[in-house]
Amino acid sequence: MSNVVHVSTTEFQGAVLDSKEPVLVDFWAEWCGPCKMIAPALDELADAYQGRAKIVKVNVDEQRDLAIKYHVRSIPYLVVFKGGEKVGEQVGAVGKAQLAGLLDKALA
Repeated sequence: MSNVVHVSTTEFQGAVLDSKEPVLVDFWAEWCGPCKMIAPALDELADAYQGRAKIVKVNVDEQRDLAIKYHVRSIPYLVVFKGGEKVGEQVGAVGKAQLAGLLDKALA
């Protein structure tokens, strides 16, 4: 089972902004090919960083208000939050190493 958590607007505050660990949020959609390409890497990172950081997915089609609030213009859009603040971001599909680098920066 994956450690990646899917969150809605109502869960976002508690799961992301109030989190004690850094959180990598993947803004994605079912129809997005690049989103599907990076999903296995996110699953692996969720396992590798368990207890140190979290991976959360937000479906932009279902959670439009969050997509608007965080100015999601293209997906996948990955944002790292730490202490409720945005500390890193990546637009587009990238490799697992680059995604890990975003988390490592937030953990440093």
